[in-house]
Amino acid sequence: MTTPKIPLNLFAIPFGLAGLGEAWTALASGHHAPVLVSQVILLIAAASWVAVAAAYLSHLITAEPTVRAGVIGDLRDPIASPFASLVFIVPVLLASDGLFPLAATSGRVITDVFITLTVLLGGWLVGEWFLAPVDLDRFHPGYFLPTVAGGLVASDGAALVGQQRLAELMLGFGVLSWIVLGSLILGRLFFRPLLPPALQPTMAIEVAPAAVASLAWFAIHGARIDMVTAFLGGYGVLMVIAQLRLLPAYLRLPFMPSTWAFTFSWAAVAAAAIVWLQSAAPTGYRAWQYVIIAAVTALIGGIAIRTVIAIGRRQFLPHPPAAPASTPANSGTSASAAATASPASTAPAVTH
Repeated sequence: MTTPKIPLNLFAIPFGLAGLGEAWTALASGHHAPVLVSQVILLIAAASWVAVAAAYLSHLITAEPTVRAGVIGDLRDPIASPFASLVFIVPVLLASDGLFPLAATSGRVITDVFITLTVLLGGWLVGEWFLAPVDLDRFHPGYFLPTVAGGLVASDGAALVGQQRLAELMLGFGVLSWIVLGSLILGRLFFRPLLPPALQPTMAIEVAPAAVASLAWFAIHGARIDMVTAFLGGYGVLMVIAQLRLLPAYLRLPFMPSTWAFTFSWAAVAAAAIVWLQSAAPTGYRAWQYVIIAAVTALIGGIAIRTVIAIGRRQFLPHPPAAPASTPANSGTSASAAATASPASTAPAVTH
């Protein structure tokens, strides 16, 4: 019996939970929250990563050969492929934030292994985009994930496990990728039609690079405000304010797997803001920290609860597409059909 196909963007679930764990870790680093809270959240994130990976592999193993080829084709799908990088990025977060403080050698080894895999996959995908140029209208902020998020999370992780030079190398990997891809993605958002509803939550990813770059810089150079973090913070504020204008569009969206795109982005912003507050220590900063952590926890917790409800109602995953009529005309539309049924385009499968 073939198990249901698991969209690659479901790896955003452990990614968002790991981001929430990092935000609580930032709060705990100032002795303003129990370390146990972040450890529990990171453990839940690890369990969700295992669950999603197992479900994905189960489908791969049980699928018919023709379906299996389509699953492998996820890496060449112009919409879905960037989300594949989360398979390797999430363990970097889990190992460096959660495992390393408890078991330093294991945490460092796992961090290094998954940083290597992240770099290899990011480079492979860039080469794939060279060979098969992406239609600009299919370009979306998820393209930040393989190289920008991968590089910046790897930089943060390497610094946390004590590998300074590797952290600096990966910071360059992420920041330079951000400069190149950021201009392309903003150009697509500015000058082309609005993203389809199932991809609109990925616009929240625009707030993440400045926040994650700040966290990496803090991990390398210490939790203090300097010219670099101020520089990054300025752009981060711009992107956060831009999200306010997008709220009406977001509120019209149904709940769907891509809703998880909001989670890591805002968790990273929360973590960076908490470190800023701890460093600057303005009047009342402790209260502001608790407001921020409460808000992001409520956001991600609410999405998680809604996900559990949707899974219980069998409304979370996309329904299998109806069998096409066996006519020659259908063969020419296979590519567009694949894009429509791609992991980021699952809105019809989920009700409000």
